[in-house]
Amino acid sequence: MGLLKRNPFGHILFIKKWLIRIFGAITHRRYRGFNELQIDGSEIIKSLPDNNVLFISNHQTYFADVVAMFHVFNASLSGRQDTIKNIGYLWQPKLNIYYVAAKETMTEGLLPRIMAYVGAITVERTWRAKGKEVQREVNPNDTENIRIALEDGWVITFPQGTTKSFKPVRKGTAHIIKTHKPIVVPIVIDGFRRSFDKKGLRMKKKGILQSFIIKPPLDIDYENDTIAQVVEKVEYAIEQHPSFLKVVPAEELAAQEALNNLRKWNVDRDY
Repeated sequence: MGLLKRNPFGHILFIKKWLIRIFGAITHRRYRGFNELQIDGSEIIKSLPDNNVLFISNHQTYFADVVAMFHVFNASLSGRQDTIKNIGYLWQPKLNIYYVAAKETMTEGLLPRIMAYVGAITVERTWRAKGKEVQREVNPNDTENIRIALEDGWVITFPQGTTKSFKPVRKGTAHIIKTHKPIVVPIVIDGFRRSFDKKGLRMKKKGILQSFIIKPPLDIDYENDTIAQVVEKVEYAIEQHPSFLKVVPAEELAAQEALNNLRKWNVDRDY
C-alpha cells in the first residue's frame, strides 16, 4: 500500500491504519480487562463480502459502541471467534469500515475530529440540532456519501439516531436499504451504558459484562417490502420494537440482578 493512497473520501490509508492501531491498543482493556465483552455470532463476519454491507445496531454511547465494533470485526476477520483476545489483529485492520455519525458530534473537540478520520460519515440530523428540535430536509450530500461508503466497504449505522432506548427507527435507514440493497446485519449491544459515560470516552464503572450479539443478515425483499415493513424488521432485529417493552415483575428483576452480579465476579480474566 502506497504511503499516500487514499480512500474515496480523501483519507490517507496509511494514517488511518495507524490511528486504528493506536486507538485500538489504547481502548482494548476497556472491553477485555477493566470490563469483559461477551461476543456471540462473530462467525457471520468472516462470511460477508468486502463491500455493500450495512450493520444496524441499537445505540448506547456516542463512541464506545463503534470502537467495540472495530475490535470485534477485525478480530473476527483475523480468525478469532467470539473473542478479542490478543490485539495482534490490529496490525492489519480492515480499512474500508465506515460509521454514520452526527456532524455536530464529530466536530466538538480534537479527539472526535481524529476519530472521524478513522471512518466517520458525518450527516446533519434532520430532526435535532444542538439540543433543539428542528425540521429540515435531508442533505443529498449525506446520502451520497453513504452510497460511496457502501460501494467501498462496510457501513455501521444506528438507525434510531439516539442513545435513548426504544426510540423509533428513522425512515432514512429504510430508504438506504431499499435504494442500495446492502446485506443488512443486525447487532444488539448491552452493558455499554453502564460501563461508560454518554460520550463513551470516560469509563464510568469497571467489572461490567458487556454483550455484543451479531445476528444473521435480514431477509428483505428490496423491491416489494414497503418502507414501513423495512422499519419494522429493523426494529425487531435490533430489539427496539415497542413489543420488547414490558413490565417486568420485581422478582424477575431481582433474579436478573443476582445473575448480573454473579457474571460480574466470574468473568474469565484470561487476557
